[in-house]
Amino acid sequence: MVLGLLLAVPACIAQKQLVLLKGEKIKLRLYIGDEIIYKVKGSSNRKRSYVSNVYDTAVLAHKDIVPFHSIERIYFHQHSFRNVVGGLLVIGGAGYFLIDQINVSIVKGDQSFDQDVTRASIIMVAAGLPMMLIRKKSQRIGGRYRLLLVEKGSPFYRPDLKRMESMMDN
Repeated sequence: MVLGLLLAVPACIAQKQLVLLKGEKIKLRLYIGDEIIYKVKGSSNRKRSYVSNVYDTAVLAHKDIVPFHSIERIYFHQHSFRNVVGGLLVIGGAGYFLIDQINVSIVKGDQSFDQDVTRASIIMVAAGLPMMLIRKKSQRIGGRYRLLLVEKGSPFYRPDLKRMESMMDN
């Protein structure tokens, strides 16, 4: 059993990967067994499946071979700098208001609101919430965005450490 585990680890490390590139930057990395949600050109339906295998120009999603050129859009959660700034504005606005309220109640012994602080806090939270919550849920393939098969030896390759750790724990 131990020998079988030792022989399985290199196979797990050298798995093929499907990456979504924007220029030279990786936006999404899918390993074999990961869920993929995509839309094929000419179709209005999303297809949800898992990556069974990756070929040079196609992906095997469960039992369907889907060529890269026929995939119109891939759905995944994207985070951007705008989301981080929005979160900081919300935290900053709420924190500014709370710190002012604590300061007013301890120093002055008063429970009143400072209109300038309240206005600034509301503006920060109101500006930050949409920035924080509005996220892009999919990416259209084409132009600067392209799908690519990545194998060991490629500069884009990264081993799947999560699966390797789970195999070692068993």
